[in-house]
This record gives sequence, structure tokens and C-alpha cells, in this order.
Amino acid sequence: MPAPTSDAVLTHEREHLARARANLARMREATLALDASKASDAVSGEALGATLARRVAALTDDPSTTLFFGRIDYTDPTQAAAHEEQLYVGRRHVSDEDGDPLVIDWRAPVSTAFYRASPAEPMGVSLRRRFGVERGELTAYEDEHLSRPNEGDGVDSDLRSAILAEEIERPRSGPMRDIVSTIQPEQDALVRADVTTTVCIQGAPGTGKTAVGLHRAAWLLYTFRARLDRAGVLVVGPNAAFLDHISAVLPSLGEARVRHATIATLLSGDADPETPKERRWVVRGTDDVAVAVLKGDARWAPVIHRAVWAHVGEPTEALVVPRGSRRWRVAAYEVAEIVDELRTRGVRYEAARAMLAQRLAHAVMVKLEASGDSPDDRVQDAIARSAPVKAYVKALWPKIDAASVVHRLLSDADFLSECAREDLDADEQALAPWAKPPRAKGSARWSVADLGLLDEAADAIERTTSLGHVIVDEAQDLSAMQLRAVGRRCSTGSATVLGDIAQATTPWAPGSWDASMGHLGKPEFHLEELRQGFRVPAAVIEYAALLLPTIATGLAAPESVRSNRGRLEHLKVDGAQALPAGTLDAIRSAANEPGSVGVIAVGSTLDALESALRDAGLAYGRLGSDHGDAEDHQIELVPSDVAKGLEFDRVVVVEPADIVAAEADELTGLRRLYVVLTRAVSALTIVHAQGLPPQLSSSAAPAGEPARPVLRR
Repeated sequence: MPAPTSDAVLTHEREHLARARANLARMREATLALDASKASDAVSGEALGATLARRVAALTDDPSTTLFFGRIDYTDPTQAAAHEEQLYVGRRHVSDEDGDPLVIDWRAPVSTAFYRASPAEPMGVSLRRRFGVERGELTAYEDEHLSRPNEGDGVDSDLRSAILAEEIERPRSGPMRDIVSTIQPEQDALVRADVTTTVCIQGAPGTGKTAVGLHRAAWLLYTFRARLDRAGVLVVGPNAAFLDHISAVLPSLGEARVRHATIATLLSGDADPETPKERRWVVRGTDDVAVAVLKGDARWAPVIHRAVWAHVGEPTEALVVPRGSRRWRVAAYEVAEIVDELRTRGVRYEAARAMLAQRLAHAVMVKLEASGDSPDDRVQDAIARSAPVKAYVKALWPKIDAASVVHRLLSDADFLSECAREDLDADEQALAPWAKPPRAKGSARWSVADLGLLDEAADAIERTTSLGHVIVDEAQDLSAMQLRAVGRRCSTGSATVLGDIAQATTPWAPGSWDASMGHLGKPEFHLEELRQGFRVPAAVIEYAALLLPTIATGLAAPESVRSNRGRLEHLKVDGAQALPAGTLDAIRSAANEPGSVGVIAVGSTLDALESALRDAGLAYGRLGSDHGDAEDHQIELVPSDVAKGLEFDRVVVVEPADIVAAEADELTGLRRLYVVLTRAVSALTIVHAQGLPPQLSSSAAPAGEPARPVLRR
């Protein structure tokens, strides 16, 4: 158990915290005193100023948290004699006036032992101390004697740590917090995987896969700073509400330069203000499910590739270049050979187009040399820039853009048939085009599914810039074309892919990690399955797991490791008219306890609940599919289709039958319901007038009573 707050040891640790805070302030003031304007030139001054600004931000003390959350006492194996040393592990490095460390950054190699040391493998650690924290102050401590596990106040394993359990189960409100003080050994191994390794994490609800991905980003930026500062790191999430939810995690770890995007904002160009105009598209249209599924199919990649290269013409006339008193001629068959060679080089359309002018100029140079002339490289460049060559290249190899290519494919049935060949059958070729094609690309009402086609075409024309590392959350929902687009953003880097096959709720999902990683362009990857749930209590996860045999055959059921089993209640109301009142009662009950309350239902049900909440005088927020409410509310109304990735202390799920019926098919609906049921951290209440899905109805508890235990598979 944690030591009492009057303990003399705790007083000593509080003094160390005060000293660390004072030195952090000193480090920040020293950074503020540096003058970037004294750099040798304006460019260097601007770069130095930006670096100093980031450094100042990283050294800002957050009074709501403590600078360190743990301590390890260990024997340094590099010393000739045994040398005991104490290291305090925290969110950032803090040193004293002499440069000696007061706090070690959790990402430093030496901090690994705090997370992974065990009695079986102590890693040189004799004692691990965890601190209880409340509003930035140390309130308790708990010791684990790894060299003598049965002594003192120690615990035999992390899972029996009272402080760890209290931190994991602590009520929360607002954005997602970091889990830096509660990272488990198997999570830490994934966080610290090498930058060259692409990791795929299959994680059941509440296993911390999202937090692992974000902490991996922070660790990579710390460990490979120079490399990733240049190349960049990107986090791709399922929707804006999810990005709002995770927005505070990386800044709390001192990393504010990681870009965030949804798949739509990434591919439309909205996520990056530096995206060129020719790669920006506005989503104004929607597709039927069947059309969206078709457009997400990877078979479009070769179709798009052929459509791009179909714009290269066949030379039928010779190139004639006047120079001095003579006219130099490159025959059509010679040009054809040059074009064929460029087609097979494996370069992008625009790069090959730029090469064509130089290739033609070189052909003229060969003829000049054969005539006895001795031209140099400047002559070749001049010929390549000459009006006859530029006009010839423009006619033979025109400049194109992605929007014009995709517009033509979806408007011109003959062109689509020419490019589709055997990849799309006749029915698919008839389904894909617009019913009423827009007259020009500028008036096209692009859909989200079209963005994958546009991005494919844009990359075939000009290579997409690769980042150093990309983290993709809820990746199981992305289509093959969307995965290809994300993969282009890390073609020379690595990726961390997070998701849960059981939570795949899109009809275009590939259905397996092997397929998804292949489309991402990372067929060689490390797959890790997280089954231990630290956030979702056993009563909730065991109930939701009843759906797994139907929605994810062969996937192992998650296991909650929390001592608190949580609460699961059912409230059956008499008819649909009684649903708002019954739900309001459940919301009031949930809101009587500290922490957040999520009310999850289909959109039409939430509309009725808003009126009931207003009449009852209860404050609430409502998350939308494209944005989150800027203000934090204890009660949040959450559409079922944006609940993925979010979590609340208590969840009220309204009418599961409607949630299932709202999806394209029953399987997708049951997967959506699985997502919704697993958003609760402490308690789940199900309010319904209709019957429950048969997979759940057999174990439904009477109204207001906890559900009986469900055996794990």
C-alpha cells in the first residue's frame, strides 16, 4: 500500500520536487535570455529563434502535473566498485547548476529500467518507487524492492501496484492524458522499437494502443531528433473529434511539432498549409456505399497509372531544331525510342517529361558532334530550352494534373474502359462514373473516396514527399486506396499502425493486417497483439466480448487486469416514447459522480435527447463527425459513428438495435456496437426499448442490477 502522507521520506521527496521545479525555471530563464538576433545572418537567426521558442515551450512547468512520477535506485555496472545511484524519472530532463541530473527524461535509455525491471530480471535496479500525485503535488509513495521482493512496502508486480491502479482508474474529463507514468513493460517495448521498424499493434479496447502510438512518436523524436526534425512525424486519426481528444498528449510530453490529420484532411491537402494548389481538393459530394467500396479497391491503382501515362502521345513527326544556318532533325522513330525508354525508367510522369527535353537536346548534340562541332553542356541546355523543343515536348508529353485525369476517368466511359482493361469488369465500369458528369474538373463534387483516386494520380504525376514516421490510428477502417496514400507519406520512413480488426466498421476495410500492411507498402512489419485491458473494466469488456465470435472469428477475447470490475447496468423502458425520460434518468445518475459521461446513440436519438437535456437544465456538449466542441463538458452527446477512439468514465448507450441498424449491414452494425460498448472506463448503462442483439440478450441483466459474470474465452 502507498505510504502515508506524513512520512518523512515523502517530505524528502517533496523537497526534491521543489528543487527540480526551481531548476526547471532557471533553465527556462536561461533560454529566454538567449538572443537569436545575434546570429551570423537572418536565416540562421530565424532558425535559431524557432529552436529557442520550442525549447522555451518544452521547459514550461505545468503545475497540474509533477516533474517526476518515479524513482529507481540502481547499481551502475560500469563502475569498478558498487555505486548506488538514484534516478528520478519524469516527463522531461532537469539538471542543476552543475549539470547533474535532477530528473531523467522517461525517453532516455537509462529510464527503460523503470518500466521493464522485475524481480526476475532487475536490470541492476534494487528499488523502484512510484509516487502518488494530486494536482502536481506528491501525496504518497510505493516501493518495490526488486532485489528483495518480499521486503518493505513493495509489490510483486506492476499489476498489484495500488498507485498504478489508482492512476489508471482515476476519473478524467477533457482531452486524453499521457500514460507516461503507467506504461507497462510490453507497451514500453513497442514504444522503444527502432525507428527503422514498422510496428502494427492489434489492440483490444482499453489496451492503450493509441497512447502507445503517441508515446512512440515522442520517444522517436527524442531519440532520433536530427533525423525526424528534418523528415517530420505525422499522426493520422479517424475524425476530428478523435484528434481533439488526443491533442494534449504530445504537448504534455514536450513535443508540439507533430502534425495531426484525418484521412480526409490529409488527402484533400487541408492538413498542411504548404500543400500546393494542384494537390488541394474540396470534398463536396458523397458516394453510395457500393461506389465508395469500389473506389477504395486497390485495383484502381493500375487504372490510374494507365490513365496518367495515356496522355503521352506517339511521335509521328520529326523534331526539327534550327541552329545557326542549319536545321537539325531527330526522326520520329528516334523520338519513339527515347519515349519508350523514359516510360520504362520507373520515374514519375512529370520527372520523365522534364527528362524528355534533355534527351531530345542530347540527340541533337550527337548530330552536332558527328558533323565535327564540339558543343559543351551549355549548348545542350540551350537546345533543351529552345522554342522548337519546348513546343515539341508540350505536344507530345503535355503537362497534366490529378484532377483532370480523375475527372476524365469518371466522365468518359470509353477512356475508363481503355484504362481499366481486365482490372475492372463491365459492371464496375458502369458503376464508378458520375451519373451527371461535371463539365470541368473545377465543378466536380469530389467525395472522400475520390480523394484516394486523386492522390494516386497526383503521385503518379509527381512523387509524394515522404515523412520520417507516420502513426495511423484506427487503421483497420481505411480502404486499400487510402492505405496506399498513407504509405506514400512514409515510403522512405517507417510507420506505427494501430487498430483492432474487431472494430472495423467500414465496408471497404481490407479485413486483415497482412492485407492492410501490404497496401500500406510495408509487407515486412512487426505485429504485436495487446490483450490486457487497463482502461475498460472486466464487467464491460466481458459483456462486449460476447460479440467477438460473430464480428471477429478467431480473435482472442481481451482480458481486463483491473481490480475494479466496474459496473454494467441495463435499463429496459416501456416503448420508444419512454426512451428520452429513461435515458435522462441514467444520465443524471452517471453525472452524480466525478468524471466524464458519454451518451452514445444514433444521430436522430441524440436530437431528441438534446431537447430533454435542455428542458432538464443540464449542461452538455455534442461531438460532430467533423469537429469537436471547443468547451469541455461533463456530459457529451456522441454520435455512434464518431465514438471510436474516445473514452469516458461512464457511458450511457441508447438503443443498441438502432446503432446496429444504422450501418450498411448487420456485421458492420455489430462491430459498431462493439466499439460503442467499450468506451466506458468505469461504468456502462444500456438503455433500450427494443430487444438487444441475440448475442447480448441472453446475458442481459435486470434493470438497475450489475450483469452476472461472463466467462472469458
